[in-house]
Amino acid sequence: MLVDSHCHLEYKGLAEDQAGVLARARNAGVGQFLNISTRQSEWAQIVATAERESDVWASVGIHPHEADQHADLGRDALLAASENPRVIGIGETGLDYYYDHSDRATQRELFRMHITVSRETGLPLIIHTRDAEADTLEILEDELGKGAFPALIHCFTASAAFGNRVLEMGLTISLSGIVTFKNARELHEIAREIPQNRLLVETDSPFLAPVPHRGKPCEPAFVANTAQFLADLRGEEFEALADYTTANFRKLFSKAAF
Repeated sequence: MLVDSHCHLEYKGLAEDQAGVLARARNAGVGQFLNISTRQSEWAQIVATAERESDVWASVGIHPHEADQHADLGRDALLAASENPRVIGIGETGLDYYYDHSDRATQRELFRMHITVSRETGLPLIIHTRDAEADTLEILEDELGKGAFPALIHCFTASAAFGNRVLEMGLTISLSGIVTFKNARELHEIAREIPQNRLLVETDSPFLAPVPHRGKPCEPAFVANTAQFLADLRGEEFEALADYTTANFRKLFSKAAF
């Protein structure tokens, strides 16, 4: 069995045929899905999908692109949303200095607030970081000094130095279809070295379709392509990689009842 540890089932490209999307993924061997939120207005629908589909789980959080629109979001609102039994993660949250859709100071403030909630609830923090390695590391190091919290870097595309540092901190790394791209040579080298017990796979669908589906809307079923590529890259059996990435997901997202 595989797990798609990061998908957006409510986004255009998947929401129009959500039942078909899930059926195709299940037929491809995907047994669990984590449906990720990026803004508060999505939370109710994402939780509703998780309540309707027994193999779909939910996260609650604010993407850094949406930080300006949620500058006044209080910790209590995130804490309350996280209490739902189908919510197993906090995020996605983090920093994105590539697009700068939101003020950087506001991004950093909300990132820290999400960390506080992750620490208080024990729910894993799902981190997005792009062109913001230094600030991401500074915040993580500072916040870990205040107390431990579980966390992962989703859709990892950062440097080897960043990857090594977050692994030293105890974080997990999740790889998307980007790793299948021919020009992702640095990422290939990093992917070979991630310890088995710290690796997850994801689609980030409907974005970033892996080879051989590039140019199409990405679906959770395509996590199988990413997993096969990774197994070949790492010199492992596909079944072994599927087994240990699933075990890693279950250990990290321990609130879920599998």
